[in-house]
Amino acid sequence: MSITVVDYKAGNLTSVMNALRHIGVDAKVSDDAEEIAKATRLIFPGVGAAASAMETLTRTGIGEAIRMVVKAGNPVLGICIGCQIILEESEEDGGVKTLGLLPGKAVRFKDEPGLKIPHMGWNQVNFTREHPIMKGIRSGCDFYYVHSYFPQVPAEYSFAETTYGTQTFSGLIGNGNLVASQFHQEKSGEVGLAMLKNFCEWKV
Repeated sequence: MSITVVDYKAGNLTSVMNALRHIGVDAKVSDDAEEIAKATRLIFPGVGAAASAMETLTRTGIGEAIRMVVKAGNPVLGICIGCQIILEESEEDGGVKTLGLLPGKAVRFKDEPGLKIPHMGWNQVNFTREHPIMKGIRSGCDFYYVHSYFPQVPAEYSFAETTYGTQTFSGLIGNGNLVASQFHQEKSGEVGLAMLKNFCEWKV
């Protein structure tokens, strides 16, 4: 099995590739829209700002290539900003139209006394609905987060929740062959590796 990892100059791909190698998965990094469009299994990671990410995705054609992979019914995993960009819009950078692959938008944490933004570090992820990439993973495990914005989606597209301060948000979202996490599987130790393995073995 081969995994294509999208390179749109918005993230640390090394940790993703190292995690995939650790679980024995053959993967390649690509910034070529034509190659990405033909992917049979795609990981769409990233960190950074929505506006610059969307500018790159639009200019290079990678955004449309990701849409094509989703439309083809092949498994797609978004991570961090890859979770936010699949929504319809983001509040970041004054408001940005994003890929529109799932209904919803990325919203910023509200300021609270003593609450540090970005949300950075380990936090508990509570599963609210079953999904194949959760197989064998206990609800309530800690995963690693680094973000100031989070996905706000209708309940039927949310599979897990995390609470930060008084705010509860979706940590895992998806529909059909598309799934995305706000947390970083590749930085989340054994549970993160188990979830990546489940994605790689997921038969949609």
